[in-house]
Amino acid sequence: MRHPVVMGNWKLNGSKEMVSGLIKGLDAALNGVEGVDVAIAPPVMYLDLAEQLLNKADSKIILGSQNVDLHNNGAFTGDISPAMLKEFGASHIIIGHSERREYHHESDEFVAQKFAFLKENGLTPVLCIGESEAQNEAGETVAVCARQLDAVINTQGVDALNGAIIAYEPIWAIGTGKAATADDAQRIHAAIRAHIAEKSEEVAKNVVIQYGGSVKPENAASYFAQPDIDGALVGGAALDAESFAAIAKAAAEAKN
Repeated sequence: MRHPVVMGNWKLNGSKEMVSGLIKGLDAALNGVEGVDVAIAPPVMYLDLAEQLLNKADSKIILGSQNVDLHNNGAFTGDISPAMLKEFGASHIIIGHSERREYHHESDEFVAQKFAFLKENGLTPVLCIGESEAQNEAGETVAVCARQLDAVINTQGVDALNGAIIAYEPIWAIGTGKAATADDAQRIHAAIRAHIAEKSEEVAKNVVIQYGGSVKPENAASYFAQPDIDGALVGGAALDAESFAAIAKAAAEAKN
């Protein structure tokens, strides 16, 4: 049975004071909450501080990261290896985010290579897929998501999705205040799951598919009530402990 995962992508935000306050506030707000996995992905500069704070509190919050390189060592200035992430306790690693695809020109094939390397190193890929506003208006959403998934499936096999997380994030809804309706999001999630089921019904049944794109406490419950939406990848609202905890609680309540 699938278990909902709510993950906060902090993007390029943070300070030592902010990281400390946010983790402490989030840990307190989530006390006693069961039935949902909660993860955070701070900037890599703050992984050490985050790990120390989580360990000190004996927290159940999962530590993640926002990116990874294709090498564990070598002459790759500025990059971060899976081995380094593991050493600092990070396990859930975001790849393929639309901002990486756009600003750093990461192709489907490059993202698929990152996926494979994370799996090889025993880490959990959080694979972001999603369409632009133009693609959405052209009715290409499912085709775009299928293409991005197939970059992994066609090179690694559908079983590679076991233990991974897929995050469907319509690009036009990220940080814009716009959001797909719960019904529209469910339709796309169901189509993504059906595409995977063409290769393996078992993998499709068990893979976690999050929704991301202006998820807030006010709309979270409507998403989580849908049968194919297994949590959320949260941006702006993840920077506020009360808001992020409310989203996690909504996932726990909806799926239990």
